[in-house]
Amino acid sequence: MQAISVQQPWAFAIARGGKSISNQALPTAYRGPLLIHASMRVDLKACDSPLIRSAGWDPGDPLATIGAVIATADLDEVCSSSLLDRPSCDCGPWAEPGFHHWRLTSVRALPRPIVALGRTSLWEPPAGLMNKVQAMLTPATPNPLH
Repeated sequence: MQAISVQQPWAFAIARGGKSISNQALPTAYRGPLLIHASMRVDLKACDSPLIRSAGWDPGDPLATIGAVIATADLDEVCSSSLLDRPSCDCGPWAEPGFHHWRLTSVRALPRPIVALGRTSLWEPPAGLMNKVQAMLTPATPNPLH
């Protein structure tokens, strides 16, 4: 599994609001599961964006935190059409021109954020962080005595 750090409120929009595109400066050959990490940076201008508002942006929501893993997703495809002098690429309203569009599916918000240090570009999460995510996503076994 890999992880990617995304500025707020964009990370929130992925976790809660149906943002299925992550706009990235570079492409990647990686396909598979991703942790979505809310970086320590906040795009303050984006907080007033109609798209962000339509995603339900709420600074009081636990997933609006910074410096934490807030969701998992699958990176299924990377579209680079907007860089190839094509008029548009059908990646939807979240896709910004001039970027590679990383298409995210099966997004699953974590029940609560897991504080972690992020990195630029794709990064491999440490085993301890993966264990915390796995424990949070694994359903508890019911106790037959209750």
